[in-house]
Amino acid sequence: MIKEIESRRSIRRYKDIPVKKELIEEILKVGMLAPSSKNRQPWHFIVTTGSAKEQVLKAMEAGLKREEKQPFLPESAPYLDGARATLKIMKEAPVIIFITDPLASPMDQPLAIDERVSEICNAQSMGAAIENMTLAATELGLGSLWICNTFFAQEELNHWLNADGQLYAALAVGYADEAPAPRPRRKAELTVEWRK
Repeated sequence: MIKEIESRRSIRRYKDIPVKKELIEEILKVGMLAPSSKNRQPWHFIVTTGSAKEQVLKAMEAGLKREEKQPFLPESAPYLDGARATLKIMKEAPVIIFITDPLASPMDQPLAIDERVSEICNAQSMGAAIENMTLAATELGLGSLWICNTFFAQEELNHWLNADGQLYAALAVGYADEAPAPRPRRKAELTVEWRK
């Protein structure tokens, strides 16, 4: 798996080749093997292809247009162009997997400290599942892109997906039509602190 960690890339260009259902099922299986806090396994995966993918991406597009006039994330307005670019990538990828947490509280609901800690733990579990999926895609010869720009259209996507809880992220999957170089990483001496 070290090889997959080193060779995994965020893919933003995809070939127009369908991905077999069996490969997506393998990716999902590996995602569900991720560790989770208290073994809650808080994930729910919604796989979209074809016309279902087109419909959900129209909902995202509507959310991005709404965001220009009535922002859900006003402080993140400088990143809206990035979200539009992500939407183009999502349209090109043959498969989009939406990852939701059925246990999550509504975004505008205040949480008690225990509830907030549970949601933080669930978010870590969801991240582990998504990372497993990106590595599985790499091992299977597929490219993927972990997408968080969905938050700009959270309301519209949650409505279309008709999922309990909250949308956490999306994962684009397909055959890569690019081979990006690795992006620079910060050196260990800048990110690791040893204490004795």
